Amino acid sequence: MFSRKSSKLSPRKKPQPNSRRWLVRAARLFSGYVVICILLLWQQQRLLFWPSSTLEHTPGLYNLRYQDVWLPVSTKDGNVERIHGWWIPAEQATAPVLLYFHHNAVNIGANVSQARKFQQLGCSVLLVDYRGFGLSEGSFPTESQVYEDAQAAWVYLTRDRQIPARQIFIYGHSVGGAVAIDLAAKHPEAAALIVQSSFTSLRDMTKRFGLFWVLPIDLILRQRFDSLQKIKSLKMPVLFIHGTADPQIPVAMGQALYDATPEPKQILIIPQAGHDNNMADPYYQVVKQFTAAHRKP
Repeated sequence: MFSRKSSKLSPRKKPQPNSRRWLVRAARLFSGYVVICILLLWQQQRLLFWPSSTLEHTPGLYNLRYQDVWLPVSTKDGNVERIHGWWIPAEQATAPVLLYFHHNAVNIGANVSQARKFQQLGCSVLLVDYRGFGLSEGSFPTESQVYEDAQAAWVYLTRDRQIPARQIFIYGHSVGGAVAIDLAAKHPEAAALIVQSSFTSLRDMTKRFGLFWVLPIDLILRQRFDSLQKIKSLKMPVLFIHGTADPQIPVAMGQALYDATPEPKQILIIPQAGHDNNMADPYYQVVKQFTAAHRKP
């Protein structure tokens, strides 16, 4: 015969009421929501900027004469950081100068072909990398930092190279367009402004992507790039360029910037053109005509 061992059964856990389980889940969701908001508050620039430290191309790719330049920028803690750029001179010393601000990704190495086109049109070009991009020093870029970097480039042209402001055309592509608009608002003495494929504000851009509508964007947005407000006060000629097939920034934003800008102004809508620097030759001819028409004596 087999003996039968007695065993004590552990008491079964009482099921939690539905209301309690719902509260636990809600608390977890709320905690995750708060964490996401905090991360976006302090790290949102990492969703905006995508820098690379590798320069895949230089102006030497097209046998262009150029000079490496290093521009000092004073930081809030009293240190000095340097931004890197390329000065690509035209044949004539009195040629129009394009101060070029690039978009949110890679570095100036991705803009060499664009600079070559401008140089072929008879313009001198200054390409600069924001801090955190390319060879430029400094930490990860922010809105306030790229504005400071743009000012350093302006000082280099007007003070160090002694180029008259009336000879300088401020040019910005995409996020660089917002940088260019900010600089133009601070320096109405510049010859003119050219904005390619840029947006009205970063707040407007958040309405187009993802689930940002569920977040308190107006409270946590620190990188604003509010070009639509700044452009209303401009006191110089402005040329807007935008492609109808831009997948990142809709042409309606370029039109809205144009509508808000005081005269004199001009807009070039290019059928089937995308976001990046892939415009056809007629686009460059419009830039040439614009610089010729608005270069101040």
